[in-house]
Amino acid sequence: MATEVIKSDCILCINSCGINAYVEDGKLVKVEGMKEHPISEGALCPRGEALPEWVYSDRRLQYPMKKEDGEWVRISWDEALDTIAEKLQEIKDRYGAKGLAVYTGSLGTENIELAAYAQRFRGVYGTPNLLSVEGNCFRSRIMARQMTFGGYPIEEPWKSKCIMVYGQNMDQSRITVGNKLYKAMEEGTLEHVIVIDPKRIPMAEKGIHLQLRPGTDTALSLGFLNVIIGEDLYDKEFVNKYCMGFDQLKEHVKQYTPETVEEITWVPADDIRKVARIFAMNKPASVVPGTCSIDQHINGFQGNRIHAIMQAVTGNVNNEGGWVSIPFIRLGDMRLTEISDPIGTREHPLFRRFWGRTSPYGQQMLFADAVLKEDPYPIKGLICTGGNPAVTLPDSKRIREAMKALDFMVVSELFMTETAELADIVLPACSFLEKSGVGYVYGVTNCIPYAMLRKKIINPIGESWPDWKIWTQIAVRMGYEDHFPWKSEEEIIDFFLKPSGLTREQLETEHPEGMYYAEKTYDKHRFFTPSGKIELYSQTLIENGYDPIPKHVEPSKSPFSTPELFRKYPVILSTGARIPEYTHTQLRGVPSLKKTAPEALAEIHPETAAKYGLSDGDMANIETTKGSIDIKLSTTKDLHPGIISVPHGWAKANVNELTELEPRDPVTGYTEMKALLCRIRKAD
Repeated sequence: MATEVIKSDCILCINSCGINAYVEDGKLVKVEGMKEHPISEGALCPRGEALPEWVYSDRRLQYPMKKEDGEWVRISWDEALDTIAEKLQEIKDRYGAKGLAVYTGSLGTENIELAAYAQRFRGVYGTPNLLSVEGNCFRSRIMARQMTFGGYPIEEPWKSKCIMVYGQNMDQSRITVGNKLYKAMEEGTLEHVIVIDPKRIPMAEKGIHLQLRPGTDTALSLGFLNVIIGEDLYDKEFVNKYCMGFDQLKEHVKQYTPETVEEITWVPADDIRKVARIFAMNKPASVVPGTCSIDQHINGFQGNRIHAIMQAVTGNVNNEGGWVSIPFIRLGDMRLTEISDPIGTREHPLFRRFWGRTSPYGQQMLFADAVLKEDPYPIKGLICTGGNPAVTLPDSKRIREAMKALDFMVVSELFMTETAELADIVLPACSFLEKSGVGYVYGVTNCIPYAMLRKKIINPIGESWPDWKIWTQIAVRMGYEDHFPWKSEEEIIDFFLKPSGLTREQLETEHPEGMYYAEKTYDKHRFFTPSGKIELYSQTLIENGYDPIPKHVEPSKSPFSTPELFRKYPVILSTGARIPEYTHTQLRGVPSLKKTAPEALAEIHPETAAKYGLSDGDMANIETTKGSIDIKLSTTKDLHPGIISVPHGWAKANVNELTELEPRDPVTGYTEMKALLCRIRKAD
């Protein structure tokens, strides 16, 4: 029996690791890591190894279905598409095009086809309301760096001499990048590792660990700057030549003495001084923040910006091993001209646009208000593709309530998710293993100007369709066919690649492992800000009513901001911890992964558990002012006492039953998810 080995990439997370897929008689039988890939270098996480189980799961959606009297009924593609077109036209006729929202579970970095076709359709239909995970993940850091540098420099930690890992457990969430860092430590090029995390993660064993109070990251960084500037450890030549606003910054950070910051963060003043000196005196150095650990705070945008300012003040910008601006790949753009702004623009205008940059996405945190309060206008329909917002968005109860109140809802998915259960029509979609596409995320997340062809590994399961075909056929039935001229995956890939200088033939035959699309260069200091310099002090922010320099802002509910509430809810709750078996709500039904991670586990220090009559393995009830859940406890001395850490993505013990849609970061609209207050007791 002949075995074919197909090189592709895995898009179950933003790492998009290279894979070798082994196919026998048209069936995927095994997946291994691709050694030639510049990120994964042959490594593969448990999710990647489980791809055959996942794609052939008996839980896969096999055909279109509609809900009839509360039950799911199999229907044909023709009936499904005709019904969708009819309902969407009714919404448009009655409420206008903005009465429809489109939600994508990927903003396009891992899965460009998913996002691009959603953007194309909503443009033709005429709705501004394209929503995505960008409304609470990752874009906060992009905006913060753009607001500071005029571009998006990316960390290159495996070439650093010193790294400061802020709220990121790479042994769990970014295994392939973590492998590169451990290798650099072994080779002696990465000499100093600083881990800032309420939990003592494995990487903390390799260096210095600062165990801060959740929600105080910005204060800690301001304390570092107090020392770096106060002790003349900053890069004077770089600051004088390339930065503006240093005098204002110097004056601002004087108030954040290590002793003051110790009171805020729980981190000893002497440790703050020690770490600040190490970071400033060991170039190249890089702050390496977690994906959402800084973003999901009421002050998350400024928390990301203070990291940018630390990089600038120490001269670690566009130097090898610092934060580096690389050429991003130019790809074909399917978007059409927008005629109005999406929800969230009124409340968070900079999230929508600044300096000529316009995001295609609205702020999804305002979705429930648009449905339930008709503010700023009614949203009556939703198309959801490749996401499970009923579980992954904050305040799951209100999100579900909003979805149930819609006139019409369509979900395109691989499995009957919690979101799909609320839909009127469910469409079976192909997985990334059943379609072709372009892999280019490496330049966005890992500072590597690299691209590859994501190849179709197997034929579609059941009656499932690729995303491009689903959107095209809805468009055809609504009379929009002229706007969807692409008739095959090959034509779509050619369209995307045309501006890049790469060709499908190159990536298919000459370089199936992928190839570099540009050369990475250093020491190019061009900053596309209004001043032409790195803006430590932002005039744009102050003109829009925001702080021009980051400051510490207490979480809206904390021991200091709400002491009376803290007496009733005396445990700090941090949500969103990841484990390597799952990505968000994906792969929850895969047998091999369920064997190693069968249920949600909340981590807590044994002293804290004992204080409330609990111990390892007990079922606990966790309650916030929003709601409560029951979850099993796992005690560990690695976590700071007084904190409970609850993982993300479990439908049964859904931590987003405890989170809220307000208050929001004033700049981005992101909600608080990392530093809340709760109380715990033994579950009934």
